[in-house]
Amino acid sequence: MNPLNEEVIRFFQKQGCVILSSIDSRGFPHSACKGIVRINQNGSIYLLDAYRGKTLQNLKSNSSVNVTAFDEHKFIGYCLKGKARLLFKKELSAEIIKAWEDRITDRLTQRLLKNIRGEAKGQLRHPEVLLPDPEHMIVVAVEEVIDLTPQHLK
Repeated sequence: MNPLNEEVIRFFQKQGCVILSSIDSRGFPHSACKGIVRINQNGSIYLLDAYRGKTLQNLKSNSSVNVTAFDEHKFIGYCLKGKARLLFKKELSAEIIKAWEDRITDRLTQRLLKNIRGEAKGQLRHPEVLLPDPEHMIVVAVEEVIDLTPQHLK
């Protein structure tokens, strides 16, 4: 695992979701939105995989992934490459489940506040409420951090 600096950790903690890319059985990339539950300085990222679909199947045969996030307004972003493993419900600590519940509560609160202030430009409902309880989480051990910020803006 590759330790993460505070700048990278803060950046990812601010993200509502990230893009997790895995490799399918034909060798093609598959990308899906995932919610960050926790990111640790030691280089591990806990992601919720709510739907038990293609990502889950891909990870069973190939653990190589990358986690990507960007801020279009600030023109910065990161790609974290690493290996993923699955943690199933019976292996999830109460602390991790609470961290997920806290993230969902925060997302709901932010959406509600934007709706009240009239800032909502998309979904007026609260889709987070409909997410199923976690059956498993994806834990990524980061091996490489790629700064996506263009060199001339650093």
